[in-house]
Amino acid sequence: MTKATKIFALLGRGVDYSYSPLIHNCAFRELGLPCHYTVFNIAEPDLVQVALRGARALGIAGFNVTIPYKKTVVPFLDELSEEAASIQAVNTIVNEGGKLTGHNTDIAGFAAPLLPYRESITGRMVSIFGAGGAALAAILAFNRFFTPAEILLFVRDPEKARSLLKETGYDNRTSVTIIPQDKAEKIRECRLIVNASPVGTRGGNGEESIIPLDRELLNADQIVYDMVYNPLNTPLLQAAQHAGATTISGIEMLIGQAERSFTLWTNMKMPLATVREALLQEIQQQQSRISD
Repeated sequence: MTKATKIFALLGRGVDYSYSPLIHNCAFRELGLPCHYTVFNIAEPDLVQVALRGARALGIAGFNVTIPYKKTVVPFLDELSEEAASIQAVNTIVNEGGKLTGHNTDIAGFAAPLLPYRESITGRMVSIFGAGGAALAAILAFNRFFTPAEILLFVRDPEKARSLLKETGYDNRTSVTIIPQDKAEKIRECRLIVNASPVGTRGGNGEESIIPLDRELLNADQIVYDMVYNPLNTPLLQAAQHAGATTISGIEMLIGQAERSFTLWTNMKMPLATVREALLQEIQQQQSRISD
């Protein structure tokens, strides 16, 4: 690296597993950019402000922000984009001469792989499992990019879900109906099912082999979108494929939101084909090592 090298980093806690360095460093190399992406693990929320103050001083060019600090960083930024303000959560920070602007690329990143199905979603019910930031990004993406008849939000804690929507000031352009997760019969009527929960994640506290709904509710008229990307072919996607449904892997959202962060930082398009190939190769190698 030279003195001219721009540094970008992922801000989170316990995130050494992240694929973000692979994605962005692959893109930087492909385009010949003097940039490097690394990981900053912040142990406690109280240190986030200190880290951002240091970023200004050191000239760190930009950050991605992940669990559990997407909301924590908001008060310490100079400006928020419309998307970040709407969700009150930031996953991308741009440092322009010491001015830190927060963006949220999760909303557009979530929507990107669904855009080819926009017409078939119009006027149909869609459903989401989960009540965290990922579920909220999905709700706002439906509100902004699509016109479903209704969003069914299946959650373990309905009160938490109501608080989430109230806190964000969701404008109800598309109606959201909150339903306890164990009462998911209406899933049969949904054109799209989204898993925005960690259920199915490898190493996910014993949940990696389960799915968030009864397999019997899946059918060939559905699109099933799992935000989980490790493993690539999650138990939910496998069950959906068995039922004849169309499936979308979480890897598409991961790449979609990364692409938008990359453009915010560089004003250039990410070389998607090269990045996707490198990412899939790495994930497949990791899974092969685990199975050996």
